[in-house]
Amino acid sequence: MCGIVAATARREVSEILLEGLRRLEYRGYDSAGMALMDNESRLQLHKQLGKVSRLEAAQALTPIHGCVGIAHTRWATHGEPSSANAHPHVSSERVAIVHNGIIENHDSLREELIADGYEFGSATDTEVIVHLLHRELDQGAQSLLAALQATVDKLQGASAIAAVDTGHPEEVVAAREGSPLVVGVGIGENFLASDQLALRQVTDRFVYLEEGDLVRITPGSIEILDADGSAVERKTSHITSALESVELGEFDHYMIKEIYEQPRALAETFAAAGGHEVPDTVFGDRAAEIFDQVRAVQIVACGTSYHAGMVARYWLEELAGIPCQVEIASEFRYRKRVHHAGTLLVTVSQSGETADTLAALRDATHDAFVGSLVIANVDNSSLVRESDLAFLTRAGTEIGVASTKAFTTQLVAFLMLTIALGRRGEMDAKTSARLVDALHDLPDIVEETLALDEAIEKMSERFIQKHHALFLGRGAHYPIAMEGALKLKEISYIHAEAYAAGELKHGPLALVDDDMPVVAVAPGDDLMEKLRSNVEEVRSRGGEMYVFADRDAGFAESSRVHVLPMPGCPDVLAPIIYTIGLQLLSYHVAVQKGTDVDKPRNLAKSVTVE
Repeated sequence: MCGIVAATARREVSEILLEGLRRLEYRGYDSAGMALMDNESRLQLHKQLGKVSRLEAAQALTPIHGCVGIAHTRWATHGEPSSANAHPHVSSERVAIVHNGIIENHDSLREELIADGYEFGSATDTEVIVHLLHRELDQGAQSLLAALQATVDKLQGASAIAAVDTGHPEEVVAAREGSPLVVGVGIGENFLASDQLALRQVTDRFVYLEEGDLVRITPGSIEILDADGSAVERKTSHITSALESVELGEFDHYMIKEIYEQPRALAETFAAAGGHEVPDTVFGDRAAEIFDQVRAVQIVACGTSYHAGMVARYWLEELAGIPCQVEIASEFRYRKRVHHAGTLLVTVSQSGETADTLAALRDATHDAFVGSLVIANVDNSSLVRESDLAFLTRAGTEIGVASTKAFTTQLVAFLMLTIALGRRGEMDAKTSARLVDALHDLPDIVEETLALDEAIEKMSERFIQKHHALFLGRGAHYPIAMEGALKLKEISYIHAEAYAAGELKHGPLALVDDDMPVVAVAPGDDLMEKLRSNVEEVRSRGGEMYVFADRDAGFAESSRVHVLPMPGCPDVLAPIIYTIGLQLLSYHVAVQKGTDVDKPRNLAKSVTVE
């Protein structure tokens, strides 16, 4: 989850590295640092506890300069956030490295290195890498790249590593094993980063490293070795789309900016279909061949993406008549499974790099599934490259850690998949046309929902002093209640739980009092009357209810029941529409509590470690 950026050029690169870190800060913001090679081939170092802004301040106060350097923004795993544990780590003032991942055998390696006379100044697993690299060089490795290769061979676990050495002053070497790494190709300069976003200000050409790759970059060359140590050529991708703005503009936070970008993101996601049908080809060239074999669907995801999969299960089974299982990736990987013939494996990930989801795909035996489909927001990500089929959600860059537009565009993707699979099963042409029409109408209904922002902000004031909250939903809105609870606890730090509303009497009702607001998702569907009963159960026991209800459903305000009238919409769109209402609620609660909305404590955007 940490962010890496590196550069080797004929010009000074400190600002390039800092800008790269600013763009990567969504990956971690516990500490930041950079190491530069000066004109006399000496390492110059800045490390700071906290966000990248503190590193910028240190650089402004005592500048360091160089044409070759590495930089890092950290999400702590081993060792608390501190300046000592911040990257880069240095060995003997000669070698410096930055690292994203977890070294599982670091304890035994540390003992071995201490026995060899190396001293450790941090509690990180990463520091063993820099001392191993130094030892390889000290023992006569033929090149910096050869030394890194020998070092990586001793490591167990996920790694993306970038390193510099005073003995090779124009080089940066790197290795990818389980964590993403991309090469930025320039003219007389080359770069490395965890994400292409970090480098879009300096290049639009990228080489995506494969598993096990090692790379050596200089200002004028790129050398790549595969896992077997053989020289290889990797495709250079030219990013033709305009550089997306990472500026806030009129907004105070990225989260609210991204909430308001949803009408466009949803429209562009559906626009991939190109008209009034959903062709198989939007999922990949082999989609028709694979979809014809599908008799069941297995969805695997984490966090918010898991909630999207749970909604999809209702759609696939109800509308398409296709059995569907949904599982958290970290659980799916570690249990014995009974395989069903004709099952399509669907992975979901905003970044396309989620470690557990990627591992689940890689662990899936080929003969257990008819094919694999990924729904992701980032082209050329690992999941996209390694799946048989891919659907890109076109949400655009999402900076806020709490996912908003990425989630709702995933739901659109799943509804399109339901249509594509449904026409092979129980879905008739009339139903398919109705769903397509609904998707065309979706951006306008979202705009109506965003117009409720002020009313939701006023409602949020009642949550500021609360420490707990309960979210209720039925049917496809139970996962939406889960998503609402997740958003609230992610950014406001209020403990929140979600329950299927019918389970209220089976335990959660014991918690209800005036200190636990209860939020209910109540669209005007067949389960409305059941939900009314749940509302009365809460009210009669002194609880405070906040109901997001269809404005035409006749849900009236009363004592201890506060109603937010939501726009009317087709039932199939309600999970998306009500999600946006809950996003706004969690955002405004967090703002009024004064939390860091875009960078909530202990969290990072892209989870690339297990």
